[in-house]
Amino acid sequence: MDDLKFGTRDKRGDWKPAKPLETAPLFVLPPQPVRLLQWLPGYIFPWNILFLAIGAALWFWLTPSAETLKTLAPGWVSYLLVRNALLVLIFFGALELRLYVKRRQGTHFKYNAKFPAEQPSDVFYFKSQNIDNAIRTFGLGVPFWTAYEVFGLWAYANGIGPWSTFAAHPIWFVVFALAIPVWHEFHFYCIHRLIHVPVLYKWIHYVHHNSVNPSPWSSLSMHPVESFLYWSDSLIHLILPSHPLLLLYHLQVTGSGAVIGHIGFDKIELGNDQGMDTHAYAHYLHHKYFEVNYADGTTALDKLFGTWHDGSKEAQARMEARYARKVAQLNQQNS
Repeated sequence: MDDLKFGTRDKRGDWKPAKPLETAPLFVLPPQPVRLLQWLPGYIFPWNILFLAIGAALWFWLTPSAETLKTLAPGWVSYLLVRNALLVLIFFGALELRLYVKRRQGTHFKYNAKFPAEQPSDVFYFKSQNIDNAIRTFGLGVPFWTAYEVFGLWAYANGIGPWSTFAAHPIWFVVFALAIPVWHEFHFYCIHRLIHVPVLYKWIHYVHHNSVNPSPWSSLSMHPVESFLYWSDSLIHLILPSHPLLLLYHLQVTGSGAVIGHIGFDKIELGNDQGMDTHAYAHYLHHKYFEVNYADGTTALDKLFGTWHDGSKEAQARMEARYARKVAQLNQQNS
């Protein structure tokens, strides 16, 4: 594919899409039903339907029986840990191998023309972003993921929470399934703003932001406190009527879905004239500029609070003006 038909490349080789990002037409007044219907297929396909399919496969074929789940035991807990680690290894690893190791599409559609392997840094273990990110992913990210999954499945098996069946609440479960990615982003925005408070950023969130030029292994590379907060969005299944399949789907949105914002490419090329949109640009801009796009635009919270960056020159100017005001205020306080 010719990526310059879809965007531009600057003198450093960095690529950016030609069209500014748009927030989802979910929370606009007056409602925009036509635009909403046009947006909905991209919300469902390809990512969320993939995560739903994975969650369903895990529930039907790769999760112990309810009888087993009733009692916490090292055997099935370890099994879930290994299962989740293998899932991350296959999913994240396939993207990393294709795009960053074999570099099958070079820098086509790549936001930052450099590759992390070309930029050793003392902020990472062994001066390697990839090694550092992988250690944190499998040493912290996957265990926290599994801990929340174990707790949720144990609660289900023991009747703790308003668990139900699809037959009893078919409409509610469809609505809940559609709303899970929206809830995830709302929750993520809230904790994300929290850990950008200077003292928390200094001790917690800086770990994730060490990866200024993220790749798939950066997705779950976090400080343990951030990991603990990040996965807590799944606790909603103990509050609202739910089913373990929806819980496992939710954990895929939170876990496997984290890779979406860290792919580093706008499209994954599938052929000479075909490519799959990644929807990664909003979060890439957050890694680049730090104080914009705390979420990805589904909830429009960044737009509401003035931190939305759509990639345009106008958004860049607004961000720089905001930075200038912040610096002026700090200088005034220190004078």
